[in-house]
Amino acid sequence: MNDHPAGKAAPTRPDPAGFIKANMRLAAVAALPEIQIFSAHPGSGLRRLVDPDDEDAAAPEPQPPYWAYAWAGGTVLARYILDRPQTVAGRRVLDLGAGSGLVGIAAAKAGARAVIAAEIDRNGIVALGLNAAANGVAITVIGEDVTAGPPPAVDLVLAGDVFYGHEVARRVIPFFDRCLAAGIEVLVGDPRRTDLPLTRLKLLAEYKVPDFGDAKGTASSPSGVFSFETVRSSP
Repeated sequence: MNDHPAGKAAPTRPDPAGFIKANMRLAAVAALPEIQIFSAHPGSGLRRLVDPDDEDAAAPEPQPPYWAYAWAGGTVLARYILDRPQTVAGRRVLDLGAGSGLVGIAAAKAGARAVIAAEIDRNGIVALGLNAAANGVAITVIGEDVTAGPPPAVDLVLAGDVFYGHEVARRVIPFFDRCLAAGIEVLVGDPRRTDLPLTRLKLLAEYKVPDFGDAKGTASSPSGVFSFETVRSSP
């Protein structure tokens, strides 16, 4: 059955790699001059990549994809790693919910033995590969939700901006507990969003960095880097 009006061809989805390189800017990240990523801007026309079936050009831009922007949690984690390369040096690292790959790129630059990035957005996977190549690092991508199963064979999990909603937090916390049980360290970067489980976190550092949506790219409050801790048993 043809759902498109007579005489009109079905919209075609642009090639993600070609679209990203042609319409997004490869630029240094605020607070991270060592790293460049392909980032969205007002003229990038992301609707054509994200929702090619929507022909209403006057409609509001859809919710921006995570991978197209640098967010505060990932930025502070990347800054922390670059400032303290011993955090990742010689270790196998998982960048969970990698988005642009910003955190994984920082880990690779800081001397990680291997970096795995878990990202489920198909356009994000392409952007991640382009960003890694632009920064001269190698990252292995897993294009599925790894939180449903056992942790991969890594020494450290880096999780920036993963507590953006209640349902996501409910999936991530048990996964982190499985990581701790397997002897895997977990570091979290977050600007203290509502669902951040502060009772399970130990603050390691704070940085004032912009988050997506901050006016004029300036940070309104510090974002934190935390270690995820085991539940303390009652005395």
